[in-house]
Amino acid sequence: MRYFIPRPAPDSPHYAEIDVEKSRFIAWLCHTPTPGDFDTLLAAAKSAHPGASHHCTAFIAGPPGEQQDIGFSDDGEPGGTAGRPMYQVLDGSGLGELGCVVIRYFGGTKLGTGGLARAYAQAVSTALESLPTREVVERDAYTLRLDFAQEAEARAWCSDNDIPVTGADYDGEGVCLTLAWPRDAAVDPAPLENRLKAGVTLTAATQDATP
Repeated sequence: MRYFIPRPAPDSPHYAEIDVEKSRFIAWLCHTPTPGDFDTLLAAAKSAHPGASHHCTAFIAGPPGEQQDIGFSDDGEPGGTAGRPMYQVLDGSGLGELGCVVIRYFGGTKLGTGGLARAYAQAVSTALESLPTREVVERDAYTLRLDFAQEAEARAWCSDNDIPVTGADYDGEGVCLTLAWPRDAAVDPAPLENRLKAGVTLTAATQDATP
């Protein structure tokens, strides 16, 4: 699976601000691969804005479509007017591993439930428009046993095919390379064998190789 995630980390979040009826809505967005990373973002937002009226939240700590490690909170706003609209925008973005805190400073004018939901959703949407992202490629680890003379050509083939070499173990008979094979690509050694003009054996390792 391939998907995009935010580049900014919890200690340096991306942010955007909108004003609605004199209320300030400041959205902080960042990469949150785990719920703990989101907690770090929320703590930083509260520390930076201790006098804010609300710190409403939403996060997806997994790939797009994640259903387990998700969460949202209205933080004192009327039920369903902040956290859920924020989460719906995140979920509809197609991004993974992202969290958001929207900090509100009340401006004196009540917005009503519909107005609140629109404002919180707009704050997140505005931040997403300029959010720096990077692609994640889910990968599995495979080992490849080679003669010394085959190593350079095999590494070149891997580089040409977006298959990072993440490790190399040498002994008296040759080298065993560890490859991070894209999970959405067929595990087919034939093209490599054609390049090397020799048969090879790929063996699945136990670890996840996703960076």
